[in-house]
Amino acid sequence: MGSLNRSRIPFSAAGGGPHHHPLPLFTRAHQIGALALVVVTFLLTRAFDRLSCPLSSPAPLAAGHSAASLFDRAGAFSWPERGYGSRLDLKIYVYEEREVDGLRELMRGRDGNISPQACLKGQWGTQVKVHQLLLKSRFRTLKKEEADLFFVPAYVKCVRMMGGLNDKEINQTYVKALSQMPHFRYSGGRDHIFVFPSGAGAHLFRSWAKFLNRSIILTPEGDRTDKRDTSAFNTWKDIIIPGNVDDGMTTFHGSTIVQPLPLSKRKYLANFLGRAQGKVGRLQLVELAKQYPDKLESPELKLTGPDKLGRTEYFNHLRNAKFCLAPRGESSWTLRFYEAYFVECVPVILSDQVELPFQNVIDYTQISIKWPSTRIGTQLLEYLESIPDEEIEGMLAHGRQVRCLWVYAPETERCSAMVGIMWELQRKVRRFHQSAETFWLHNRTIVNRDLVEFQNWRTPIPLP
Repeated sequence: MGSLNRSRIPFSAAGGGPHHHPLPLFTRAHQIGALALVVVTFLLTRAFDRLSCPLSSPAPLAAGHSAASLFDRAGAFSWPERGYGSRLDLKIYVYEEREVDGLRELMRGRDGNISPQACLKGQWGTQVKVHQLLLKSRFRTLKKEEADLFFVPAYVKCVRMMGGLNDKEINQTYVKALSQMPHFRYSGGRDHIFVFPSGAGAHLFRSWAKFLNRSIILTPEGDRTDKRDTSAFNTWKDIIIPGNVDDGMTTFHGSTIVQPLPLSKRKYLANFLGRAQGKVGRLQLVELAKQYPDKLESPELKLTGPDKLGRTEYFNHLRNAKFCLAPRGESSWTLRFYEAYFVECVPVILSDQVELPFQNVIDYTQISIKWPSTRIGTQLLEYLESIPDEEIEGMLAHGRQVRCLWVYAPETERCSAMVGIMWELQRKVRRFHQSAETFWLHNRTIVNRDLVEFQNWRTPIPLP
């Protein structure tokens, strides 16, 4: 072989002359110098990398570390580089409502008379907010062929609540819309994003298990096994998102409805502001409040009629305790958990199956308490009463640092729910997509089972 023959060339033939003795190519001094050069080069490269990648973060917030360590020098929220990358770099295609047959009905109802503005408030508001923010996002692309991910807009929770579609119609309309999306068939739905913002989660689409079992679902709801055999949330593909806090309580939307009270001026140790709904944990809290009315506030909430509790009155009640209790209701998550951070009371989670957002960057032991729902009683109040105000103040301070992640503001803000969602979506991006109905040939042509090239696939496309 050529490399072996070259090693046998005499030194003289290489240009040294017949009477010159060969000299060693590398002395020990040369070797030491080369090693030192490699070490210096490595250290300098690492130093420049750290300076040029300000978005990276060495680790999630750990016990004993300040919440401020989650922010870079520019004040932007940092995400761990491992698994996410050092900067946001993804392209999302957003389907237009008139582009796909069925989307308009999923957004406005069968008669088209439900407006997005009517769906902005309440738990289902995130379906509208995420959609509207993506339409204005710098990560939006108008070209399907360059998209990393595809967003499917639908306001079905709101539409259903307002009588725009019933459960059967929602199911049929989703199936019709999906059959109009060749890219959904191409990937088996793996690169398509859906938002289901309420406690029902993806179960609003009855056939989710058949059609969306590989898609990315954004939802605040991680568990519905109390009413279903299986949960629609899959921790490996789906993303838990924050609940929709009233815009009037978030600093991104101007002055807040109410301001937090100093701990010394709060009347109660804890409160529970919610309907009992016949749930064991909630009923126990109502009874506990009757036994200890000076420690635990749990007023009967009237949501209709002349004595209906207004939002200002609601937040005035919420801010008047050191701890805000968040038991399970119809589902495992509750909006009260997120609201607590804006009136600055420590949320106490009384929901064993709850899933929380952005767990790769937030250590929830620093900003909340999770107590077994099976131990609701005087022991809980005694425990909360034993916590010094200094400890409470520390938890509230950490909460102020991260509560920006509960706010649905543009991803151009240094910290917002959309920033967190974008980072989590980036982690889902794949270079290659396939499905049971996608095939490819030697020339990189993508075809279906009938060997029809992808660009010639006709709608409606048969779904699995």
